[in-house]
Amino acid sequence: MDEELKKEIRKMALQNAFEHGGETRDKIILGKILGTNPEFRNKVKEISGDITEIVSSINKLSSEEQESEIKENFPELLTPKEKIEERKGLPELKNAEQGKVITRFPPEPNGYPHIGHAKAAIINSEYAKMYGGKFILRMDDTNPEVERMEYHAAIKVGLEWLGIEFDIVKSTSDDMELFYEKGMELINLGKAYICTCKREDISKNRRERKACKCSMEDIEKNKKNWKKMNDKFKPGDAVVRFRGDMKADNAVMRDPVLFRIIEGKHYTLGKKYRIWPSYDMAVAIEDSIDGVTHAYRSKEFELREELIDAILDALKMRKPTQGFFSRLEFKGMPISKRIIKPLIEEGKVTWYDDPRLPTLEGLRRRGIKPEAIRKFIMSLGLTKANTLAPFDALEAFNRKFVDADSIRLFMVSNAKKLTVKNLPTSSVEIPNHPINDMGKRTIEIDKNFYISGDDAQSIKEGTQIRLLGLGNIAITKQGIELEGEFVENGEKTDIPKIQWVSQKTAHKIKMIIPKTLFIGDKFNEDSLEELDVFTEPYYLQLKEGEEIQFVRFGYCRKDSQNQAIFTHK
Repeated sequence: MDEELKKEIRKMALQNAFEHGGETRDKIILGKILGTNPEFRNKVKEISGDITEIVSSINKLSSEEQESEIKENFPELLTPKEKIEERKGLPELKNAEQGKVITRFPPEPNGYPHIGHAKAAIINSEYAKMYGGKFILRMDDTNPEVERMEYHAAIKVGLEWLGIEFDIVKSTSDDMELFYEKGMELINLGKAYICTCKREDISKNRRERKACKCSMEDIEKNKKNWKKMNDKFKPGDAVVRFRGDMKADNAVMRDPVLFRIIEGKHYTLGKKYRIWPSYDMAVAIEDSIDGVTHAYRSKEFELREELIDAILDALKMRKPTQGFFSRLEFKGMPISKRIIKPLIEEGKVTWYDDPRLPTLEGLRRRGIKPEAIRKFIMSLGLTKANTLAPFDALEAFNRKFVDADSIRLFMVSNAKKLTVKNLPTSSVEIPNHPINDMGKRTIEIDKNFYISGDDAQSIKEGTQIRLLGLGNIAITKQGIELEGEFVENGEKTDIPKIQWVSQKTAHKIKMIIPKTLFIGDKFNEDSLEELDVFTEPYYLQLKEGEEIQFVRFGYCRKDSQNQAIFTHK
């Protein structure tokens, strides 16, 4: 091992010992080293001895001696730094009164919920709790062309899984008659007009900051055209536009659309309405009448703040305080429906619950806990800086939630046969967790075992190995299959420690390993690995959805009796 690596290990061990009462453990430091230097995962045996030696020497030091060495060699470790995972709450809200804050989460039911939805829902939910206020779930369902009950249900299921509770649940479409009333009010005030220009002409005029002839029509003509939108005009023939400012630098303010004709069948209202409010019109009215005090959403809506205020000013309606935060995405895991839907249609991913996706269904199936998602999102704070997080940032939080309750089981891949003579027993009892009391399991054995192909490759004839929980084995023959003899009172400890599965009770499962979905802009054709592996029969007793730590492999979620999904290391 080179000196630089030894120095890094000593630094990590000193820091961990100093922060945890003067003592650390070699397993913890090995995990940290492999987390920051994944290239050493194939050299675990080579570096483990040095780590044990360094950890042992540091544990012999007093806390004062540890601190003294840190001050001398690694003073940066003593510099106070914010631990984002321990951040308490969110920044205070402006203009907020205890008990009077009302927040909302208004998802459009046009797709399955993802990590970005989770961020918006959690932040708004936390603010309502922080001020002892109310939290509204409002389905923003005013575009029947793309919205479906399937998505409506998926959003509710996802939010329930996250553990988010609402004081009020409603749909934007509940207030269609009110939108019409407010639309007519804007027309009568001269603050809105009916535009019959072609869509491409509207776009061109907005780019060139030119008003169209429709904006010059009088109120009576606009009222007649509103009636025609109800019974005569076809989709695309006419829209209602807000009279903003065609010269504005903020393009959103250049006479945006407030209503349009859509003849699609709405998933709850059927064909009762054909004129539907735009997002801006609907959200402005809804936030005002629902009593929302603080409307927080992702920053792509920031330019719309001016328009929403202008609509409510024109109608002399109460305005909420608006706030914005960055979108949340993971590197290589797009959240856009425009990207995910074609992948499903082309069969590149199975469905919205594919464990490679950042959808809530995909994260749940992968084994990510809702508590970990909440902690992770809260750790990010309320920054508006783009958040393209590495997935292992979420994994770090999840590890804390799954470690204590995950049963440890043996599992071997690329299985090789090992025959052992002179075994003194026909069964062995192994604890289900190395630290916590989760009971024990009994494994029936005979002389025939499976061990991992990687382990088998490094075993030499004439050496010894230790079968975990069973004892030392002297290898007497190496080849396509291995043979060995049980060593009575085996004292050697500096030998490879190997997991195993008894051939007589081995249960074969498929191990699904999700990897990065996109590398840059290109779909990763190798983003899903499948391994045929053997595990213990105890696997069959576990409930579907339970988290397991397969020894020396990682945390996995039981997907079915015959399949497990790799969660993370």
